Amino acid sequence: MDEKFDMGDRRPRCSASCGRRRRMRLGYLAVFSLVALAVVSFVRPGTLRLGGPWTLGGSASFRGGAEIKIPGALTTDTAATTHLVPLEAHIMSKCPDALDCMRDLVLPTMQRVVDKVNFTLSFIGTPTGDGGVECMHGPAECMGNILELCAAQLYPDPKIYLGFTMCLLREYHRVPDRDLVEDCALEHAVDIAQLDACATANDGQTAMDLLKRSVRHTRDVGVTKSCTVRLDNEVYCIRDGGEWFDCPSGGNVHDLIINIEKKFRL
Repeated sequence: MDEKFDMGDRRPRCSASCGRRRRMRLGYLAVFSLVALAVVSFVRPGTLRLGGPWTLGGSASFRGGAEIKIPGALTTDTAATTHLVPLEAHIMSKCPDALDCMRDLVLPTMQRVVDKVNFTLSFIGTPTGDGGVECMHGPAECMGNILELCAAQLYPDPKIYLGFTMCLLREYHRVPDRDLVEDCALEHAVDIAQLDACATANDGQTAMDLLKRSVRHTRDVGVTKSCTVRLDNEVYCIRDGGEWFDCPSGGNVHDLIINIEKKFRL
């Protein structure tokens, strides 16, 4: 393909976009404050809890007249993708292993075979009995997961939402700092107003539904480590503690591409 992923190596320099950033800051700060209020309403440390029941399926409206669909697992899935090879990455937004995994394996692979895979970005967490989600690195990570899920929902093109996610991961310790989110959104053409709307729709319940669906899917397929890469619905390789594990076919881009090509031709 002629189009390439923007790996997010370049930070935006001050230009006309900076003026736009300043104009958006007050509005974004107000929205972010609402999200922060939801984040701090957790029952115990590490848990994100937004009120309201969890409803399977359906869709929820948000500002601007668009809709957030709530699938079983967030993918770029369409009727035309049924012949594509399933490729999935299970991550946490504040995890250094997720950064290594996405930077060194997932994104370089997607650059080469994006037209041959049905890619899913899923998140690791623990649904709680009180309607919340517990994240390993605390409520801030839950919020980062939500922002990355919203970006994928709003912009199904992996070149956009994976670029945005990679940009956040490069400074994972700052997630979900508003300056970082603004910079990454501007760099990867993600509309901040729509991102805010997704995160706060229905008092945050719509975004919470997205997160719970994602972490329940991860639990249901037996994944517990960030980052776990699955190919054709089976574990392909795991990045944990700064090392690769359980990679019988090889934990590098070349081997993953070969395996995808083989499965694609079947």
